[in-house]
Amino acid sequence: MGTIVNLRRMRLDQSGVIRAISAQGELGRRIRDMGLVPGTEITVIGRAPLKDPVALRLKGFTLTLRNSEADYITVELADSDLV
Repeated sequence: MGTIVNLRRMRLDQSGVIRAISAQGELGRRIRDMGLVPGTEITVIGRAPLKDPVALRLKGFTLTLRNSEADYITVELADSDLV
């Protein structure tokens, strides 16, 4: 089992699998509608100069996410990407 971290704490080129989404209500629905659901493999492919937003690669497409949204996503890092 890999290390569990918050998505905001992931480094550039780090990969992992989403384990939980803690957002509720409209924000939780919106995050899930973007394809960020438990079991999804993601890779951090970029960050803006001030570290917000973060660019993710998942399911064959690129998605940008605000850090305030990333705070609700828990990720299990791939064994090769452990902190």
